[in-house]
Amino acid sequence: MGKEIERKFLVTNTSWKEAGKPQRIQQGYLAKQNGVTARVRTIAEKGFLTIKGPTTGISRAEFEYEIPYADALGLLELCAGPTIEKYRSLIPCGQHLWEVDEFLGENEGLVVAEIELGAEDESFEKPLWLGEEVSSDKRYFNSKLAQFPYRDWVK
Repeated sequence: MGKEIERKFLVTNTSWKEAGKPQRIQQGYLAKQNGVTARVRTIAEKGFLTIKGPTTGISRAEFEYEIPYADALGLLELCAGPTIEKYRSLIPCGQHLWEVDEFLGENEGLVVAEIELGAEDESFEKPLWLGEEVSSDKRYFNSKLAQFPYRDWVK
C-alpha cells in the first residue's frame, strides 16, 4: 500500500524561484467521498491518476499511476467542478526535495510548499522562505481549493 506523509507550509517570499524550474500542472477531481479522492493530473506531456484516502494527522494512503496523456486529457473533461492550475517547482534543501506550488486562476496569489517525509516525526531543514504551517488546515488541500477557491476566502 502506498502512503503519503506530507507537511504543507505557506511561502513568505519569492527567493525560492531562483532554485527551481516550474512545470505547469492541471488537475481535477473525478470523485470525492468520505475523505477519499480520485484525481487526474497532467504534468508537461504526462498523465497521472491518483487515489488518496482520508488524512490522519499528516498521513494518508496514496496510490498513483501514470496513464496515457490523451486519457488524462479526456478524464479532465469528466471532472466535477473546476480544475486546479498551478506551477510547481522542485527545490532541494538539505536531504529533502520541496514542492513549491504557485496557483493560478481562482487560486491565484496562493503559494504553498510541501515536503514528503518517511515518518511523521522525521526532522527536516526549513528554508528561509518557509512560513506558517498549514498541514492540518483542510482549506489548503487541493481538493478543497477546487471547491472553495482561495480568492473567495481571502479578504
